[in-house]
Amino acid sequence: MANAEAVINTRLVNKNITDSEVYTDNETKQIIVRFPWQSEETNYDPAAAVKELGETAMVSFYAGTERTGTPLLQGAADVESAEAGFTNEEGYVVQLNLTDAGKSKFAAATKANMNGQISIWLDDVMLTAPTVRNVITDGKAIISGDMTQEYVEELSEKINAGSLPFALTIDDTIRVINPTMGEKSLDVMLLAGLIAFGLICLMMIVKYRVPGVVACIAILGQIAGVIACTSGFFSGVESFTLTIPGIAGIILSIGMGVDSNVITAERIKEELRVNKKTLDGAIDTGFSNAFSAILDGNVTNVIVALILMGIFGPYNSIWSKILWIFMWLYNNTIGLIPGLAIANTITGSIYSFGYTLLIGVIFNFIFGVYASRLMLKGISRFKALRNPVWYGGVKRG
Repeated sequence: MANAEAVINTRLVNKNITDSEVYTDNETKQIIVRFPWQSEETNYDPAAAVKELGETAMVSFYAGTERTGTPLLQGAADVESAEAGFTNEEGYVVQLNLTDAGKSKFAAATKANMNGQISIWLDDVMLTAPTVRNVITDGKAIISGDMTQEYVEELSEKINAGSLPFALTIDDTIRVINPTMGEKSLDVMLLAGLIAFGLICLMMIVKYRVPGVVACIAILGQIAGVIACTSGFFSGVESFTLTIPGIAGIILSIGMGVDSNVITAERIKEELRVNKKTLDGAIDTGFSNAFSAILDGNVTNVIVALILMGIFGPYNSIWSKILWIFMWLYNNTIGLIPGLAIANTITGSIYSFGYTLLIGVIFNFIFGVYASRLMLKGISRFKALRNPVWYGGVKRG
């Protein structure tokens, strides 16, 4: 039951469903799954969705680290079981037991791939890719490396899940719940966000005047960009369930956007009041001096977001493909870093946070730096707005 639950969790995360509940009722031998449906979905078929999640998983062995060609071993016909174990020589290991049919296949596979890698897959997710050190003819193999007890237990569960001796059946009792409370919560969050944004805009405009107005427009653009990316507005960018951590990532990125505009406005004010520069000179120098501070803060967040998405995101998602360095690490360090092979099945909430944070920072650069500069330089061309007082400087007659 635990193995079957692990399979369903893996499939949910790989489909970008990051706000779900999966738990086992051992008394009735049932696995209960709750997940939200995508808003405005036209092809609404809960039974088909549940059936897809409940299909029995398939474990497969492939030569190398790619899932191409004919599998070396596959399913319960070849793989009998996997167990977590411990040896004095290797430490914590995963012990594989193969069937009679799998024994001969694995003997040929290990002979043909000596000193190479044989990857183990659950559906389309690679679990591990150990290096072949010996030809194995007795149907008993050991996956070893610098692994923890928790790691080998989880890895063995996932291998067992792909060779379950029973099939999952779908209960006809499927309940569709109207998200009344969710809609009310969304309304409250939206109202709170509008109030907070209004107060921030008021403060920015009162304190920085024209740069404050430009900052508000830039932040609106940043928010619109993040929402467009999370909702699947852009082609090629998948939408996903926005969790609480995902909302936290948006809030943090908006805070970075406010900070960027504040730094720039303060630099412009300083150039006008302290260095007595002209308006055009103050705007150019202010943006130039503020850029290094903005860059440092945002690059730090980008690095954090990339690490979170690369390690905790779905292995086959578009973002994992874009962040190719993590795919390289995934393929070349499996078994060396405990937990890395199965980290993408832990939770999608961390991926959600990293994704919204990364997108927010990118749009902060687009709107908070470049668009703000273009808008401010354009507005400053109007004769009525040439007085430095509108930019934090000293009033001129």
